[in-house]
Amino acid sequence: MKVIVTGGAGYIGSVATERLLAQGHTVAVYDNLYMGHREAVPSDATFVEGDLSDRGKLQDLFQDFRPDGVLHFASHTMVGESMDHPFLYLGDNVRNALNLLEVMLENGTNRIILSSTANLFDQPERMPISETERIVPGSPYGESKYIIERIFYWLHRTRGLRYACLRYFNASGATKERGEDRDPETHLIPLVLQVALGKREKFSIFGNDYDTPDGTCVRDFIHIADLADAHILALEKLSEVPEMTFNLGNGRGFSILEVIEMARKITGHPIPVEFGPRRPGDPGTLIADSSKARAELGWKPQYDSLESIVRSAYEWHAAHPDGY
Repeated sequence: MKVIVTGGAGYIGSVATERLLAQGHTVAVYDNLYMGHREAVPSDATFVEGDLSDRGKLQDLFQDFRPDGVLHFASHTMVGESMDHPFLYLGDNVRNALNLLEVMLENGTNRIILSSTANLFDQPERMPISETERIVPGSPYGESKYIIERIFYWLHRTRGLRYACLRYFNASGATKERGEDRDPETHLIPLVLQVALGKREKFSIFGNDYDTPDGTCVRDFIHIADLADAHILALEKLSEVPEMTFNLGNGRGFSILEVIEMARKITGHPIPVEFGPRRPGDPGTLIADSSKARAELGWKPQYDSLESIVRSAYEWHAAHPDGY
């Protein structure tokens, strides 16, 4: 296939591009480099620097490239930032998705995969979280993704859009060439590894009195290569099934202390920690149920052990101490 990857210079998008190319697809990356890195884009991909608000540039890309489908990663994605800047998320994320969809359909491309979020489920009634769980977005970021999912729903019915929405929690790990490089860093595993690599003195844990085995929050970590493969499988499946929604998860959760202990084992560093009070709004356990994706897409994560996830991240950060 010929595939456009929006946000393909970012953490997950660059790995999706890598995996698409490895499977023989032709890829064009469209990214404004606001959070992404030009160096993260594989050399075999066509790169176009542009913003999704630029309809003229989007038109040129679709007319020149003539894609079979789109993987849509480009987005503002920080939950905390969305609470401080809701217009940025409820505005830009939604408007830019509409621009992309309108240009797509005008140019005869009708297949798209949305990189959505499990932040749709801020107050789950059941664990692990299935696709039938009630949707209560946890932030303007989560709300923006849900609005886009609903736009997909209506464009399927009125314009023949074929789509899949993939919802997941904590993208983690790295491939040999591509890893996580963001400033400021907010994610657990790279922050823990910064201690091991001498970039911070200790790691702060917010709360150790949760109703979990060791008192710290339990989260669902999923390797970015497995996430990328799920996006590709879903894009291929759209030739048979016109609309799909999947929750993607590792199959089990890992506590913050489990992640730190694994990082200690892999790095040989003591990684000092300090405990602080809970952060408002942090639930004790969040785990996605991915049984539907495994059954219907044939998705089989290859890097589902905590050791493989943390080790791949550590090897990348050790080889790229200053990022890209």
